Amino acid sequence: MGKVTGFLELDREVESYRDVEIRIKDYDEIFSGTHNLDQLQQQGSRCMDCGVPFCQSESGCPIDNLIPEWNDLVYNNEWRDALERLEKTNNFPEFTGRVCPAPCEGSCVLGLIDPAVTIKNIELAIVDKGFEEGWIKVRSVSTRSGKKVAVVGSGPAGLAAADELNQIGHSVTVYERNDRIGGLLMYGIPNMKLGKDVVNRRVELLRKEGIEFMTNIDIGRDISTKELQSKFDAIIFSTGATKARDLPAKNRNSKGIYPAMDYLTSNTKSLLDKGYADKSELSAQGRDVIVIGGGDTGTDCIGTAIRQGAKSIINFELMSQPPADRSESNPWPEWPTIFRVDYGHEESNKVFGQDPRHYQLLTKAFVRDSNGNVSGIKTINVELIDGKLNEISGTEKTWDTQLVLLSMGFVSPEHYLSEDAKIDTDERGNYKAEHGDYSTSKEGIFSAGDCRRGQSLVVWAINEGRGVANSVNNFLMNSKRAG
Repeated sequence: MGKVTGFLELDREVESYRDVEIRIKDYDEIFSGTHNLDQLQQQGSRCMDCGVPFCQSESGCPIDNLIPEWNDLVYNNEWRDALERLEKTNNFPEFTGRVCPAPCEGSCVLGLIDPAVTIKNIELAIVDKGFEEGWIKVRSVSTRSGKKVAVVGSGPAGLAAADELNQIGHSVTVYERNDRIGGLLMYGIPNMKLGKDVVNRRVELLRKEGIEFMTNIDIGRDISTKELQSKFDAIIFSTGATKARDLPAKNRNSKGIYPAMDYLTSNTKSLLDKGYADKSELSAQGRDVIVIGGGDTGTDCIGTAIRQGAKSIINFELMSQPPADRSESNPWPEWPTIFRVDYGHEESNKVFGQDPRHYQLLTKAFVRDSNGNVSGIKTINVELIDGKLNEISGTEKTWDTQLVLLSMGFVSPEHYLSEDAKIDTDERGNYKAEHGDYSTSKEGIFSAGDCRRGQSLVVWAINEGRGVANSVNNFLMNSKRAG
């Protein structure tokens, strides 16, 4: 590496978000929009030239980004070469640089003794500079194979698969049941974390490179899988895990209780269609909001509710508060399960004067008013003993609320498509296909992303999209089908 003592001389310094007071007034990205390149070069110098770069191993980056290489290139001010290295493994670094929780940093060897290298900041700066300088351009595809592939679902897995197969020379058509391309990237992640201009910019590049996009078409309903098979040589299902985990407590059918993704989608669609925040019955404006469940989606609900003008926001977590540092049962290079303050928590602290999270809470029942609307939640505290949650007597409480958002993850993909295609599902309800092969039980139909592996990260979706593209290409080019 260029500066072998960088990690000894310099402290970790992350790029800051926009000030809370400013950013909660709009839905623009929380990022400042500019990069301090000198600071990032110094941060790149902190990369240790370690013997085994765990940051790009399985415990770190799922797509094996060449992190030490582009860290060193950034330190040496070779930004274009850094972009070339980044694009070798990552189809969409402008997405991962914004939304990925950076498992690479959790596995950084420097993290054993000091705060990790700011890998995520450097990645985003590389790709942003690539667009600013005009280095990222439409890539021409010189020859076509004559083979046609349909991709069902336009989230990160579907887009990555389409990109790979198109560059190989196959003709690719992507089908999306919503009105815009992007899947989770478009409607599942709010504008504050991923501007839709960023998504549309990449989609437009892919379109100019030859990929055909078809919106408002729901395969398995509008068009049968059988009909699709008659037109294409191979099909990829990359529909995501869109069946949300529900909370079957008493009075669950009260008005005002919604899956988190319905809430986030409704607001994003209103912003895109009308130019203003959602004002429907899903709006948090003037309401006491309770978000049940944490994670990125829970944080996104908090951030969105603040911008909509919520009266108050509480976030229920079933488990206990994570420790400030790694526990003995959570050693490096595993992802560190520690207490974190994300952008929504920071904003809630500023607006309401407290962190919105309340831990070890079990929802016992919803309270419904005479009009059928939710008006409260009854809870009890719980503790985990020998792997079992036990209720703590005397801790019963009723919380006021007029809007409840269920952010408890997803259980599986929806099954109307798998039933139409007559493909097998596994014990979790996912489309059954082995990682590395991605073939379903029906020849010529493949599956990748969350609908195959279960709910996961955008970077894992890109991994699966790249993997299924390789498998599909092998299927199309084998001796039986060639020519």
